[in-house]
Amino acid sequence: MKQKLRIPLDVRAERLLQGRLHDPLSYLGLHQDKGKYIIRVFHPTASHIQLMTNRGSDMLERVHADGLFEWQGSDEPEHPYRLLIMDNTPGLPNAPERLLYDCYAFAPSISSFDLHLFNEGKLHQAYRILGSHSMLIDGVPGIRFAVWAPNAERVSVIGEFNHWDGRIHPMTVHGSSGIWELFIPEIQPGLLYKFEIRNRTGTVLIKTDPYANSFELRPGTAARAGLACHHDWQDAEWLEQRKRWDWLHAPLNIYEIHAGSWKRHPDGRFYTYRELAEQLIPYVKDMGYTHVELMPVSEHPLDESWGYQATGYFAATSRFGSPDDLCHFIDCCHQVGIGVLLDWVPAHFPQDDFALAYFDGTALYEHEDPRLGFHQDWGTHIFNYGRNEVRGFLISSAHFWLSQFHFDGLRVDAVASMLYLDYSRKQGEWLPNKYGGRENLDAMEFLRELNIMVHDAFPGALTLAEESTAWPGVSRPVYLGGMGFSMKWNMGWMSDTLHFMQLDPIHRRYHLDQLTFSQLYAYSENFILPFSHDEVVHGKNSLLGKMPGDTWQKFANLRLLLAYQMTSPGKKLHFMGNEFGQGREWRSDWELEWWQLGLDQHRGIQCMVRDLNRLYLTLPALHEQDFEQAGFTWIDCQDAERSLLSFMRHGRNGETIVVALNFTPVPHHRYRIGLPSAGAYREIFNSDSRHYGGENIGNSGEIHTEPASRMGLPFSAEIELPPLAGIMLMST
Repeated sequence: MKQKLRIPLDVRAERLLQGRLHDPLSYLGLHQDKGKYIIRVFHPTASHIQLMTNRGSDMLERVHADGLFEWQGSDEPEHPYRLLIMDNTPGLPNAPERLLYDCYAFAPSISSFDLHLFNEGKLHQAYRILGSHSMLIDGVPGIRFAVWAPNAERVSVIGEFNHWDGRIHPMTVHGSSGIWELFIPEIQPGLLYKFEIRNRTGTVLIKTDPYANSFELRPGTAARAGLACHHDWQDAEWLEQRKRWDWLHAPLNIYEIHAGSWKRHPDGRFYTYRELAEQLIPYVKDMGYTHVELMPVSEHPLDESWGYQATGYFAATSRFGSPDDLCHFIDCCHQVGIGVLLDWVPAHFPQDDFALAYFDGTALYEHEDPRLGFHQDWGTHIFNYGRNEVRGFLISSAHFWLSQFHFDGLRVDAVASMLYLDYSRKQGEWLPNKYGGRENLDAMEFLRELNIMVHDAFPGALTLAEESTAWPGVSRPVYLGGMGFSMKWNMGWMSDTLHFMQLDPIHRRYHLDQLTFSQLYAYSENFILPFSHDEVVHGKNSLLGKMPGDTWQKFANLRLLLAYQMTSPGKKLHFMGNEFGQGREWRSDWELEWWQLGLDQHRGIQCMVRDLNRLYLTLPALHEQDFEQAGFTWIDCQDAERSLLSFMRHGRNGETIVVALNFTPVPHHRYRIGLPSAGAYREIFNSDSRHYGGENIGNSGEIHTEPASRMGLPFSAEIELPPLAGIMLMST
């Protein structure tokens, strides 16, 4: 039979017992009423509760059989007070006793100023406020939890520390800010937790923390409480140099990797971040790359998404180790002069019930209308960039990766899908902006704000846009009307180049404009020339597999393609495996085909890429004026009949490199090429070298000019131009 109540339940108590009390701090904890002090405690599994003070102990009276206890006294208890709880949880023998501080003895600690900034979308370090954080309040250690759920009726912290019971730790809300907070004393960092959210319709949702710094290993989706990075950074010199880095005129050669498939252990296990530091960094340094770009390492539930459907925007995936392990990897990169870029995905998020989707029972992070808020191609939600708190969430995420992990920049995924309201949509499937246009004005404002924050707060850090359209000014400063990105992927160059190279050489003479066209727009943006993961997956074949012809022609074509990329104006990006001509297309479920380096032709590709990378690093003409017309001059772009191209690359100090490319399998002996100055030239690179697996047709020794004009230049010389090959000449 239920115990009778000593006092009638008021509305707040009823709501508490029903799991519907919006502000539990107004009822639970210590209060003063009519000259008396009252402590109310709700603990549904307790049999008895005692108030413990320096003067002794007092038993709390059970005022409701469901676990509501109360103490009254004329003297104020010491602060913070402790409770001795005798638990009668089924399955726990002998009613174990626990001495703990009352959560509701602690006042909320998030400042009104931070709340204001958050609601304005201006709290760029919101990850320091929301989420779970170990801290000391009133001399007591514990973990403060905070979450944004403005349309919830009640939010509770649930976890290993309360048997996942949403009745025990309801949170208090900061008025109209929509932020809920609770400090739980003396719980250990690393314990698993989630939020239980009761929405206005009475539906109870179980959600993971959007601001969590760490998660359990998949398939589990709970966050780990109060964990933070404690890595002792040793990269101060690198960060200081980065502030002064002239990236517009410096070499930038990126090695893009998927951490789960670069290498695997024999039993299929992933390499950890620390193992990648031991194995990957020496390889990247030896190959001559300047930067590593990690495909998304934000927490994600499905391996097959490669990280592009993120559920943890402030957490490095636990697949490869702890947050400190990732810090160790980046620190080791910096100490040997390698930058690290993060592939970051603010364009969309997945539908998983445990994550951001309809977080508090409403379209909170996304749009309600699917014509604005749903990606049909990817089956994902689109962020509502017009909402301050959502815009702040994403900018705070960017700030988090750059500040807490010392990343050197962000490659921003799928920018085109953000900028266009009609992206991949038919008529009637999208809504125009307020001016009737197709531009997403809110996304534009978000991207500008993002780029301003990154460049102001992290001098020398880069933002790289994957943007596939002719949207103007993507890599131009915001103060000049641009989007503010540092650079933009040249998707048009990549598409045209690969289409051309896949043609049988006999047909290339009809399509040479696919290679020359890019010079008409090459300096309208700060371009990166990418051969990325998207081009070697989903049936597209590897770069080697795309090449036409027999085995000899395939390898010669690939060497020519990579030489053309490295000598063309623009910064560079290779996806892993491209550098040794992997045979099959990329598979994310296993490692690269490293065994192929036992074959001469693959080893030759790797040797050539290493030499090309080092030439690119050391020759200013190949990188100083990538973004300026002054850095490039055609010698001959009209020899379509023979599918030949020749041009010059120029450094700011007058250094000039002459490049000649033969896109047919026919060698050209005694080919006369125009040259800018008299004297001797030497061949500094030849993709047909026997060291690279070629036929070794080339130009040994010095080449001497003759005073015979050619191709509009005052001097010329006869050279050997190998088949399906590219060469570089430099004056001695």
